[in-house]
Amino acid sequence: MIKRTLCIETPCHLKCSNEQLVVSYAHIKGLEDRADKTVPIEDIGMLVLEHQQITLSHYLLDKLIANNTAVITCNQTHHPSGLFMPLESNTLQSERFKAQIEATEPLKKQLWQQTVKAKIQNQSAVLKKWNIKNIYLINAAQNVKSGDADNDEAKAAAYYWSHLFPEAWQFFRRRDGPPPNNLLNYGYAILRATVARAIAGAGLLATLGIFHRNRYNAYCLADDIMEPYRPFVDIIVRSIIDKTSSVETLTKELKAQLLLLPTVDVVLDKETSPLMIATQRTAASLAKCYLGESRKILYPSVP
Repeated sequence: MIKRTLCIETPCHLKCSNEQLVVSYAHIKGLEDRADKTVPIEDIGMLVLEHQQITLSHYLLDKLIANNTAVITCNQTHHPSGLFMPLESNTLQSERFKAQIEATEPLKKQLWQQTVKAKIQNQSAVLKKWNIKNIYLINAAQNVKSGDADNDEAKAAAYYWSHLFPEAWQFFRRRDGPPPNNLLNYGYAILRATVARAIAGAGLLATLGIFHRNRYNAYCLADDIMEPYRPFVDIIVRSIIDKTSSVETLTKELKAQLLLLPTVDVVLDKETSPLMIATQRTAASLAKCYLGESRKILYPSVP
């Protein structure tokens, strides 16, 4: 079952009652007359906390973590700033941690090769959707070597970003760059949380990546596995700017479109499924690679 993504944007108190998340306004000045809202905790895959005056009970937080719900906190500019995930989420976690830690360099290089190839193929498919020349990316995907020895990911990215958006935008991909970088950043944060949740559910260690190795990054593996999924965010953002150029501010309406990301249809192993389900299958296939039961990660393709 596809889990729900909830975004709380107003002051409130969140608590748990009868296995339900309860949104209460009883103690919020000016909102006292609002009726409580409830959502079954088992239905929640991701909870985004946007307002700085949201409070919640520890009991609710523990229930959410037990449900493997990714809890995302946002800063004063409403951009995701933190991610809370469970310490234990799989009965075979110890065994899988061991296999992941002992993975050989040749295996990790092969896994990274598959990851980069899948990412470039999806970038190529995105350009094709808008009838943009993609032959360079088609060739680049075919030429990716073990461990991406020739840095084809970066070369493909340079081509991709220079062609994805209309020339009038003069776009340059940079985290702190001008719009629509703000939309991409928000979408990628939602994607990262979705992938991190899947990794935890598969009993893998999110800190230990295949390629990413930043000593200050607690989600190196999520940053690896999300790479082929990034183009699905790009599709949403490109679709948004085709309709409006007013994207300087990340409005409620714009965020609503990006928060639908986990429900977007992707094709995985010739089957169509929501992106959130696909991330779970990807993480499970990676676990099999670490355990020596498979040599291939299942990655989605753009339909």
